[in-house]
Amino acid sequence: MEGRSCSFSHFVCYVLCLAAFCIIPSESAVKRYQFNVQLKNVSRICHAKPIVTVNGRFPGPTIYAREGDRVIVNVTNYAQYNLTIHWHGVKQFRNGWADGPAYITQCPILTGRSYVYDFNVTEQRGTLWWHAHIFWLRATVHGAIVILPKKGVPYPFPQPAAEFNIVLGEWWHKDIEAMENQANQLGIPPNLSDAHTINGKPGPLFPCSEKHTYTMEVESNKTYMLRIINAALNDDLFFNIAGHNMTVVEIDAAYCKPFTTRALLLTPGQTTNVLVHAAQAPGRYFMAAKPFQDAAIPVDNRTATGILQYKGVPTTITPIMPPLLAKNDTNFVKSFNDGLRSLNSAQYPATVPLHIDRDLLFTVGLGKDPCPSCVNGTRMGGVFKTDFPDRPTSTFNFTGAPSAANLGTKVDTRLSWIPFNSTVQLVFQDTNLLGVESHPFHLHGYNYYVVGSGVGNFDPNTDPANFNLVDPPERNTIAIPTAGWTAIRFRANNPGVWFMHCHFEVHTSWGLTMAFLVENGNRPEDSVVPPPKDLPPC
Repeated sequence: MEGRSCSFSHFVCYVLCLAAFCIIPSESAVKRYQFNVQLKNVSRICHAKPIVTVNGRFPGPTIYAREGDRVIVNVTNYAQYNLTIHWHGVKQFRNGWADGPAYITQCPILTGRSYVYDFNVTEQRGTLWWHAHIFWLRATVHGAIVILPKKGVPYPFPQPAAEFNIVLGEWWHKDIEAMENQANQLGIPPNLSDAHTINGKPGPLFPCSEKHTYTMEVESNKTYMLRIINAALNDDLFFNIAGHNMTVVEIDAAYCKPFTTRALLLTPGQTTNVLVHAAQAPGRYFMAAKPFQDAAIPVDNRTATGILQYKGVPTTITPIMPPLLAKNDTNFVKSFNDGLRSLNSAQYPATVPLHIDRDLLFTVGLGKDPCPSCVNGTRMGGVFKTDFPDRPTSTFNFTGAPSAANLGTKVDTRLSWIPFNSTVQLVFQDTNLLGVESHPFHLHGYNYYVVGSGVGNFDPNTDPANFNLVDPPERNTIAIPTAGWTAIRFRANNPGVWFMHCHFEVHTSWGLTMAFLVENGNRPEDSVVPPPKDLPPC
């Protein structure tokens, strides 16, 4: 929407004008949940502090539903922070009011108030997750969403004996919001986390963790499914299990061609379902989560561990540690990502757009904002390009030597306007303004196909010839490689305003965000539904 600007109030007002009527299938089951947002005193690694939780749990409760169900979650906020909840990866067809990003489609739920998130799970099945979507509260306010297939519909892979949720995260000794506020005032990144966690527990490599180690019990010769979620704020994470390979069968709630791997990589926001066959000698085996970082950026390099324990094995047996990948193992990362392919079966086809209506190129990087109270007089800020033209208004060697160009940023409300049902190709291009870095980008309201990726600058004349338009991976969150590019395609058939942002929380807070405004279609069933009566006021 080049040349347009709007305040938040005008922005919401405009979206209200897109409203039409909501139709909920009468045959859907209704799943109801009560989320009480409240403080709870928690101790980890010899440190105790109050944290914000849902229902006093860290991680929070799991939402269970089947494809086609209606989910109703009443969120009551008893914490001192105003907040929202985002249902990460749920497409929220025509219903952005339930999406949850603060100040995009709703204002926060005030302390002492409630809001009902009411949404349908349409044409989705698999593992997603929910989390707070304001400030850094999602450090502790998060949990899994498990969407089962419709009754009578099997998985497109062998039925596992049991399923386990594995939520990867981070832990800070300090109060997370006080730390974030101080960093913003100083114009520097917040402190690195003090530990990584598996289901909220750092594991026995950390002190005072005898009671804070996640254990998963299995039986010999049975196969199990692990639903793995990276809920960390700022770290890409490797995950592996000593002595056990994993077969990837789903990514971001989209089935994929099964492939076997010794380890996984998940960026913040991504989910991966794997099958694990318990065929090793009965014993105790560590599961390990540690960061991946291939840029010259500080990272919490400590390893969280949980235990895969065979039934009947004494807990006095010392677990076996898996070989840990190097922090900058780009060869493994490329091999792993190259192995991801959509299932593309008759039942679950890959509907990749072949003809493109909108061809977009967004450059991604970090710039600086003037800030007299900050260290060095500047504050870090996220940058695309002003007004979000379809491509950069000026070009340079994006991934070459650090640019001497103007690093100033402009804070504004600018949207990219997309006609309903348009097919979109978007190329994310990393830049070396202040230094190259990988960025995991999440698009609300949509899945997309990752048709290509590469190192260096995207070449529109040669790179599309190598795109995978047959069975590319289908995702809602994808990492742009350091000093490289990633191309995605999707059909804009979900009207509304849909936030897109880097899923490193530090970059979101610095402004590495934007939004698409997808027009209504010509029919009521292709138009945004009216806002609910209890939509929080601004």
